[in-house]
Amino acid sequence: MIVKNAEYVTSVTTKKLFEATSPEIAFAGRSNVGKSSLINLLTGRKKLARSSSEPGRTRMLNYFSVNGGELYFVDLPGYGYAKVSDHAKNAWKGLIEYYLQNAPRLKAVVLIVDLRHEPSDLDLQLAEYLDYYSIPYFVVATKGDKLSKEGRRKAIAVVERAFGAVSGSILVASALSGLGREEILAKLDEYL
Repeated sequence: MIVKNAEYVTSVTTKKLFEATSPEIAFAGRSNVGKSSLINLLTGRKKLARSSSEPGRTRMLNYFSVNGGELYFVDLPGYGYAKVSDHAKNAWKGLIEYYLQNAPRLKAVVLIVDLRHEPSDLDLQLAEYLDYYSIPYFVVATKGDKLSKEGRRKAIAVVERAFGAVSGSILVASALSGLGREEILAKLDEYL
């Protein structure tokens, strides 16, 4: 897949989805795991998706048009730790579930984890949820630049074990170094 251009389209906060006419790829993961940074890496636009060091900044479904609407990237709210009320967290959870079950053009979910940490129970629950509803997904471990080559190798093995994944199936990315961009775009091609 070659990304020629990308632009922000809209944000949705209610259980009424944007009516995309093209395939969608959703990006899901814990708060502050690097979902927005990964979207920026893949699109080649540093500030397309707003990223923050404060967990829980993405509070809506954010839609980005890729290649003039040939495809849409959808940045989902993060789950887990965020400095917001339980009511807000539950609302995000409901919005994420609504999207996953009702988006007719959803082709795959990019389940994002932080390579420096063992996948959380919430990460594994999302994988089980996606399996249960037969929603295609693959795992990308971000912040790959934060570890040495040997540290990265060991961390990948931990992530593979946690998800019961086949060796070599976990893709590693770094928004800072560009690591993994081409591999992830090639993987997306398999779902489109």
